[in-house]
Amino acid sequence: MLGTGSAFAKSFDNNNALLTVGERRLMIDCGITAPKTLFQLGYTFGDIDALLLTHIHADHIGGVEEFAFQMKFVYGRKPILYIADTLIEPLWEHSLKGGLQQNPGDTLADYFDVKPLSEGVTHELLPGLRAELLLTRHIPNKASYSLLLNDTFFYSGDMVFDLELLESLVNERGINVIFHDCQLHPPGVVHACLPQLLTLPAHIQRLTYLMHYGDDQPDFVGRTGLMKFVEPHTTYELDELTAK
Repeated sequence: MLGTGSAFAKSFDNNNALLTVGERRLMIDCGITAPKTLFQLGYTFGDIDALLLTHIHADHIGGVEEFAFQMKFVYGRKPILYIADTLIEPLWEHSLKGGLQQNPGDTLADYFDVKPLSEGVTHELLPGLRAELLLTRHIPNKASYSLLLNDTFFYSGDMVFDLELLESLVNERGINVIFHDCQLHPPGVVHACLPQLLTLPAHIQRLTYLMHYGDDQPDFVGRTGLMKFVEPHTTYELDELTAK
């Protein structure tokens, strides 16, 4: 985990992740703090093969402009950009165009090998890494996607509490690890809040790890039921997590 903090957290870095599969690396989201965190952990943008974006908020895309410029002018290659087909136009037109466009005809494809993803379809992102996008509720009228990885691991983009979805993922689809965004204080308007997540059945709580939390997270250690916190700058072996 590059970071595990909420959009407003200052202590835990933006909630972005770096997945390593063999010799290949895919970054999930690239927020404002991602360039700094990669540097602190000994990585460069040149170490990244692909980027997957869940939705268009600065703590998830705020570092994409630097990533694009570095890959083009420092490393001389186009990284793969996996993105929901519904997000391609708004990402460019409303977030990146003002900074990245140098010629009138420039598009996202001048910086990335854009790979559109369709919701509900399993895509192979890297050898040994499959992903399915799930449209989950976050901000009204703004598309946001969560991820189902290798049929066993659910990684929320940002989402409100959805008991029906979580129960179906565990009870019907066999998910055995959940990394879920967690607003520590109610009400859970655009994120699931901790009091809501504490209502999850015990067998789902045991599978759930909390991320995307605020700076007062240390005050909540030991107060999360059967759930655990995901820690920033920490490597998790998914095979080990799913085997528990």
